[in-house]
Amino acid sequence: MNATVATNNDKFLPKEKILLGIAIAAMIMMFAGLTSAYIIHAEGPHWQYFKLPTIFWVNTLIILTSSFTMRWALVSYKKFKYNAYRIAISVTTILGIGFIVGQYLGWKQLTNMGIYLDGNASGSFLYVISGTHAVHVLGGVIALLVATIAAFVKPFNPNKLLRVELISIYWHFVDVLWIYLFIFFQIKF
Repeated sequence: MNATVATNNDKFLPKEKILLGIAIAAMIMMFAGLTSAYIIHAEGPHWQYFKLPTIFWVNTLIILTSSFTMRWALVSYKKFKYNAYRIAISVTTILGIGFIVGQYLGWKQLTNMGIYLDGNASGSFLYVISGTHAVHVLGGVIALLVATIAAFVKPFNPNKLLRVELISIYWHFVDVLWIYLFIFFQIKF
């Protein structure tokens, strides 16, 4: 009878994936609200359009690359290629940190262009939206750091696959979210 119960439980998603899905849905609603407010305010008479700093283009390439390395990490883990997993999760972590540093540099470039958080609404929205995204990326980087450290100090445990899957799902989400935001900031409403 226990085997039957276990088989039936295999049909359901782990509660951790369901909770992550709910959290992602909440984040989508939050960013939908922020970008909707941006669109509404962009119709105002004092809206200022400006070119995004070049570092945001570089950051887009960094986060896209990190999605590929995260996929490599997940596939390596599933195939018990632990050395490849260590490399891939480490590279993903480094790229995630690079993205956050790049965002900071982008904000510095914005201030050099005369665009401030407390200035024109268009600049304020850019700081708030990209900053909120960066906080979510930072959460992912912390999870990646924990996984990277564990990869080097703990023996390989195939039962920890769910952890890697959760990190992967979240990381791909913040990647897709940035792509959406990056394209969104290119549009003049």
